[in-house]
Amino acid sequence: MTLTPREQAIIDFERVWWREPGSKESAIRQRFSLSTSRYYHLLGRLLETPEALAYDPLVVRRLRRERLRRRRVKFEGRSDYGAKGR
Repeated sequence: MTLTPREQAIIDFERVWWREPGSKESAIRQRFSLSTSRYYHLLGRLLETPEALAYDPLVVRRLRRERLRRRRVKFEGRSDYGAKGR
């Protein structure tokens, strides 16, 4: 199975979105014609696929790490940043 052009575009966007003028949310709406919640839903599913990992391992691993960090913060109630001993 291979990634669709849209799936590739989503991964490519995540690689460089901060270079876009304006907010990420407006860039998502403009580029993909999606609500941000729908975009993040698609991105979350995409990150679980081996095809996405093969397409751009650095971006996919970074996004997986960020997602894991956000989940830890949500469930533990604190951030890993600024913790003593790190």
